[in-house]
Amino acid sequence: MIVIEEQNDLLKATVYSELSLADFQELESTVQRELKQAPKIKLLLDLTKMSGYSVDVVWEDIRFTHAHAHDFRRIAVVTTSIWATWLGWLPSAFTDAEIKHFEDAAAAGAWLQSR
Repeated sequence: MIVIEEQNDLLKATVYSELSLADFQELESTVQRELKQAPKIKLLLDLTKMSGYSVDVVWEDIRFTHAHAHDFRRIAVVTTSIWATWLGWLPSAFTDAEIKHFEDAAAAGAWLQSR
């Protein structure tokens, strides 16, 4: 399950339990809607409550990130999982956004707002 909050050019997405393809597609739709309002957006992705994801999500993430390589200013990923951190670096090869990993959502939010 995913919960998404929209705040101007900032999207906050929190994943609960397993991230499914439908959840990821919901995030994609929200990003596309936000891009109609702002030329570049910021994303806070909180994975601290995520228990896993399906393989099709990884492929969709790579495809989506490649398609939106220039649409993000900053992406903050909040996680305590080494695997989620490692997977978070994979899309960075396809985007010019600054991507940073945090263990604390407040610190991630402050970093996103600092610029």
